[in-house]
Amino acid sequence: MQRRTVVAIAATVTAAGAAVAFTLPSMAGTTPTRRSAAQQPAAGVAPQLLAAMKRDLGLSADEATARVQRAKWASGVSAKLRSASGDSYGGSWLAKDGTTLNVAITDAALADEVRAAGAQPKLVQRSVGQLDRAKQALDAAATKADRDLPGWYVDVPSNQVVLQALPGDAARAQDLAGDAGLPDAAFRVVTVKAKPRPLADVIGAQPYFINLGNAQARCSIGFAVEGGFITAGHCGEAGTPTTDLDNQPQGEVAASVFPGNADMGFVQTEADVQLQPFVDDFDGNALPVGGSTESPVGAAVCRSGSTTGTFCGTILAKNQTVNYPEGTVTGLTRTDVCAEGGDSGGPWLSGDQAQGVTSGGSGDCKAGGETFFQPVTEILDRNNLTLLTTGGGGAGGGDNGGAGGGDNAGANPPPAEATQPPAEATQPPGNNGNGQGRGRGHGHRGLGQLLGNN
Repeated sequence: MQRRTVVAIAATVTAAGAAVAFTLPSMAGTTPTRRSAAQQPAAGVAPQLLAAMKRDLGLSADEATARVQRAKWASGVSAKLRSASGDSYGGSWLAKDGTTLNVAITDAALADEVRAAGAQPKLVQRSVGQLDRAKQALDAAATKADRDLPGWYVDVPSNQVVLQALPGDAARAQDLAGDAGLPDAAFRVVTVKAKPRPLADVIGAQPYFINLGNAQARCSIGFAVEGGFITAGHCGEAGTPTTDLDNQPQGEVAASVFPGNADMGFVQTEADVQLQPFVDDFDGNALPVGGSTESPVGAAVCRSGSTTGTFCGTILAKNQTVNYPEGTVTGLTRTDVCAEGGDSGGPWLSGDQAQGVTSGGSGDCKAGGETFFQPVTEILDRNNLTLLTTGGGGAGGGDNGGAGGGDNAGANPPPAEATQPPAEATQPPGNNGNGQGRGRGHGHRGLGQLLGNN
């Protein structure tokens, strides 16, 4: 049997009679098309991603490269300052210029240490630990009726927790914050146009199928790992078999979480599947995957999906609770990147660093929208997986996560390490897509003192 190659694809569902919430990744067929591997410059950013960042973010190649390098540097600086600041750490984020690293602290005595590391200190009232506990209190206090809200998240630049509400539903969000015991100064409510949904699409006769009773599903490969690939958890339950373009056995879902505290999945592939450390940009190129260093809030990020191709934007928030129709998912990362049905499970990159896999969102790539991804390091850590990288080695979740990068903690961003992919890589085909009463007294009233009431 000819070996088949995994690079990257995206998610849709075909159902007989009804839409199905589960979707699953797929891979190239037994006679794949040969396409060029993206040539990666010394700065560590493939030219195809530079072009996408120019289109979506209005950045020149030099500006885009600088942002990617700065984000990698900022990750290391933030990790060191978080460790040094202890309970006084209030979070970190890159400013809109993509260059200035802001670090929030509750102790003014730490300001000089922050400046010495090359960042700007911001004195705040609440630590990031307090904000995280406030967000967890919302998770615990939420009733079934509260799950009609789109979600809530920690917003480190404002030093608050943000609750999202649909038009006319702000009072529900206010009530939830009250039930959770949040003081007025610790949260705010923002109105959004639409509620997010998992980005699966109901279409007919598409390749890369799995069987789900009376339905078939096509999904995205996120990233290749040792033994298979990772994707979104809503792309199939554990034990679900997968097939390739020629309907030949491909693998089986070995782990899946959705909904709940993640949207993550792992597909263990057959022995004849060749795994590759690349991402398909759906424009004939294989983008290299060099590691999994987590970029901070404010960093530029790009994703790929078979419905819409490659789009870029900015990381807006982390650790968001998202209320999907199928259930609540916690711990997702929020972005202003667009996506559409069929893009679920697809990979996210910051330069050549893997960030996560597409979960869901709202809007589309014509009018714009926001999209959430499941962080890749959590998938690797919780499933004991090793990411395949172009450097010839593997990256585990803990080794290259957001807390890593300690060697890059100087005041100036270091040059990115060059990784040179093979001259040619096997690619998959291109674009295939086209009023309940509230319950009170939840027992979370102690947060007022914890967070402060001013």
